Amino acid sequence: MTLPKLAASALLILVVMAALTHWRASTREATANADFPPDGQFVTIEGRRVHYVMRGSGPDLVLIHGASGSLRDFTFALMDRLAQDYRVIAFDRPGLGHSDPISDTSLTAQSSALKAAAAELGVTSPVVLGQSYGGAVALAWAMSGGPRALVLVSAPSLPWPGALDIWYRATASQPGQMVLVPLAAAFVPQSYVTRATEAVFAPDPVPPGYGAWLGTELTLRRETLATNAAQVNALRDELVAMEPRYPLLTLPVELIHGTADTIVPLTIHSSPLATRLPNAYLTVIPGAGHMPHHAHADVVIAAIARAALH
Repeated sequence: MTLPKLAASALLILVVMAALTHWRASTREATANADFPPDGQFVTIEGRRVHYVMRGSGPDLVLIHGASGSLRDFTFALMDRLAQDYRVIAFDRPGLGHSDPISDTSLTAQSSALKAAAAELGVTSPVVLGQSYGGAVALAWAMSGGPRALVLVSAPSLPWPGALDIWYRATASQPGQMVLVPLAAAFVPQSYVTRATEAVFAPDPVPPGYGAWLGTELTLRRETLATNAAQVNALRDELVAMEPRYPLLTLPVELIHGTADTIVPLTIHSSPLATRLPNAYLTVIPGAGHMPHHAHADVVIAAIARAALH
C-alpha cells in the first residue's frame, strides 16, 4: 500500500472513531440528563443559571459540594437531617450538576456566583459548609465577607507536595482536554466509576444506594469533565495565593478531617490550617476517610451546630 493510501486509511479511521466517540458521548449525556434531571430550582446570576435545592427553616446553612460531584451528594441523606434545624441551601457549583458554567473557573469567581445566588434567595449571612474542593470555595467566599461561620469537611486549604493524578495532569492542556475528555465521556465504564467511588470513601464503606443516587453520569458529560479538570488543575496555585490571607479570617471555622483521608491528607491541610486561623476548632476523626459527612454524619452535624451558635 502506498504512503498516500496509508494516510487516507488512517484519516478515515480517525474520522470514524471521532464520529463514534461523539455519538456515544452525546447518547450517554442525553441519558444522564433524562435520568437525573434538576430536582431543585434556579436563580440567574449575570445570565447564568445556578441550580439549588432548599429545604427546612431556621438559621441559614449553605452546602457546597466537592470536585466531580453535585448537590446530590448532600441530598442523599444529610440534607434531610439538617433541614430539621436549618434552612438549608445546597448549590451545584458553576459548571457541575445543573448549574451553567462560567468563563472564569477560579475559586473567587465560583464563590462570587454562589454568594450572589444566595443573596437572591435572601441569604446574606449563612453558615457555609464546604466539603473537599467545596471547602476551598467556602474559604474564598469568606475572603470576600458574608459567612457568619465556616464548616470545612475534608477540605484542601494549603499547597501540597507532588503532582495531581494522571487524569488531571493529562487534561491540564487544551490538546489533552480535546482528546481525553470526549473519550472519557464516551467510554468510561460504570465499573471504573464504582471503584473510584469506593476509593474516595475508603476505608469507610459507600452507603447502600449512594452510587445509584449520586448520578455520576452527570459528571461524565464532556462540558462537566472539562470544567472540573480546569477547576482542580488551578487549585494549588489558588491556595498558594490565598494562604497569606488566612490569618485575616476571624470568623469561626470548624474543621472536620479523618486521619485515613488519602485524597486530602489531614497533616497537609486541616492540621496546619487550624494553627493559622484565629478562631478555628479542629475535630479529628480517627480512621475516617474523605467522606465523613456520610460515614460520621453526627460529628459533622455537631460541628454545624457549634458554628451556628455564633
